[in-house]
Amino acid sequence: MKSSCSSFPLSALSLTLASAVLMASAAQAQTADPAAQVQRVLASPAFKSAAATLDKEHGRIVEDAIKLTEIPAPPFAEKERAEEFAKMLKAVGLSDVQIDPEGNVLGLRKGTRGDGKVVVVSAHLDTVFPAGTDVKVKRQGTKLYAPGIGDDSTSLAVLLGFVRAMKAAGVNTRDDILFVGTVGEEGPGDLRGVRYLFTKGAYKDKIKSFFSVESGDINRVTHGGVGSKRYRITFNGPGGHSYSAFGAVNPMFAQAQAAAELSRIQVPTTPKTTYSIGLIGGGTSVNSIPVSSWMEVDMRSESVDELKRVEDRLLKIVQDAADGENFARSTKDAKITVEAKLIGDRPAGSTDMNAEIVQIAKSAIEAAGYKPNFNWSSTDSNMPMNLGIPALTIGRGDVGKSGRSHSLDEWTDVEKGPMVKAMTTSLSIVLTATGME
Repeated sequence: MKSSCSSFPLSALSLTLASAVLMASAAQAQTADPAAQVQRVLASPAFKSAAATLDKEHGRIVEDAIKLTEIPAPPFAEKERAEEFAKMLKAVGLSDVQIDPEGNVLGLRKGTRGDGKVVVVSAHLDTVFPAGTDVKVKRQGTKLYAPGIGDDSTSLAVLLGFVRAMKAAGVNTRDDILFVGTVGEEGPGDLRGVRYLFTKGAYKDKIKSFFSVESGDINRVTHGGVGSKRYRITFNGPGGHSYSAFGAVNPMFAQAQAAAELSRIQVPTTPKTTYSIGLIGGGTSVNSIPVSSWMEVDMRSESVDELKRVEDRLLKIVQDAADGENFARSTKDAKITVEAKLIGDRPAGSTDMNAEIVQIAKSAIEAAGYKPNFNWSSTDSNMPMNLGIPALTIGRGDVGKSGRSHSLDEWTDVEKGPMVKAMTTSLSIVLTATGME
């Protein structure tokens, strides 16, 4: 009897424990479901209050965008804008606001249950436009026109709006959020700001995930980083008079041969891989054999291996072209030499489509009534993607509400309703990914 009576409670206890484990597992699975996480955030009073603040402060966000746009930030000269953005981050209440040695602006918003790592939410400070460009903003209805107004000055203002909205609503997140204004995202900047952030900066080993907020439509999500290599190829020789020195080696002939051979390289369409000669130059006059000639080559690919294959082929082609010219013509005065100087190096990478932050972005965009458009591009997210850190570049504008990026008549439409809806959607992505409580 004793044995029989004691076995019953144990069986009941086992069933109770098993049931509890199943319920906990189900709850955990539900919590881990990105769509459920997004819906929980959207339904929370704190998020609704934050969204209401974005609506209320729409005008202020627009004014911040204008203010920042009108501070020139050409490549390698972002200092003035960085200093102003740092002041603005301090004014919205972020802690540990600093400008790092590379020029990035950093501001921390502490989470409640952080693990010592941060989630980065960034926008870039620099524009493609050289010093002296007129960056005065012009209004036409709800449209703002100015170089850099869309890419990416307005995103800096949106980040400030996010922080104010979170503060006003009393939003708490599990993770620490590091808000960053990066330098060097455009062209010759070669991602120098985000490269420093991940390889040398104070937070280099503490970044768990990364968001870059860009000028694109809210439904556009960049989950793949197109890698690129850029070279300036220079052929040098003895030069001479085009008539009296005829027969001597000619750098321009070597360059032409190299260009022709480059044009014949076969590349795959998937993963998409491309190459181009964008600039050429050299020589001093029409009746002189050039002392030097040069060309700048751009190569891109979604694949690290394919990019390396094209790069290796280019380097062999230019050396073969120099050798061929030395064989074909006189080297009495000097031989043709070739220098291949790397002037751009953006790493390729991608965030898996099944990754949590990708599914969160998809769910949030769909919840707002948009159709997600996943793509590959070259943005600040390239760097963390290449390092295996989950990263996305997300838009902050309504669909079709910006245009003419990188042109003098660049524009963005700040019509309140669509802009607030898009910003609110971006904020829901960030808050879901950082564990809003």
